[in-house]
Amino acid sequence: MHQRPVVGLVCDRRVLEEEAAHLVLQQYVSVVRDGIGALPLLIPVLDPPLDRTDILSAMDGLLFTGSPSNVHPDLYGGPPAREPARQDLDRDALCIPLLRSAVAAGMPTVCVCRGMQELNVALGGTLHQHVQEIPGRLDHREKADAPRDVQWGPAHDVIVTPGGLLAELAGKTHFTVNSLHGQGIDRLAPSLRVEALAPDGQIEAVSLVEPKGFLLGLQWHPEWRWSEDPVSRAIWQAFAAALAQWKQA
Repeated sequence: MHQRPVVGLVCDRRVLEEEAAHLVLQQYVSVVRDGIGALPLLIPVLDPPLDRTDILSAMDGLLFTGSPSNVHPDLYGGPPAREPARQDLDRDALCIPLLRSAVAAGMPTVCVCRGMQELNVALGGTLHQHVQEIPGRLDHREKADAPRDVQWGPAHDVIVTPGGLLAELAGKTHFTVNSLHGQGIDRLAPSLRVEALAPDGQIEAVSLVEPKGFLLGLQWHPEWRWSEDPVSRAIWQAFAAALAQWKQA
């Protein structure tokens, strides 16, 4: 009997009414089911973390989601965070080693927003903690008082690197994306290449220089209303094809 590929979605750990909860926004779950045609399974971030070998053996692909939390600066030698409450040490403890193992195995992987930042840190890069404070950079954060459709709506163009994975998928030299992040890549990890830049030079998408399998990091959110956007559809269709190939192998 044909079985759908299984995609693991990494959760956030948050405290709700004094109880620990493991959460993923529904838009990520929906795109895995409806945009990719895969079975979404949530991966909790426990202390101690789940064994990454067990996770990899149970999945055909991984989706590292966005989050209100930030990667702890100790992991990349950054200065202390101004907002310590916006850390998720349990997620860091799971995601950084899991990403390294997934990259080494060549497992199909997509990393969105915080997920792309985790990828860069896992492979030896660093982060800007406040992109908007860098001279010449845009404020990439959403407007807190704006309606949700505005917060998640088109914000700025990205310029696509010629000859890369994203150029092949998008079939365009530039297109418009949403923007909901305060942190971003500073020093790029040595094994990553730039796939797209914002007009201010901020890195917006990355892939592996020498990929063993499908891997794409995206600073924007292609899961948001993915069916309405041709580039988002192309990204998720490529992920689906990589999952099918992985499952066959």
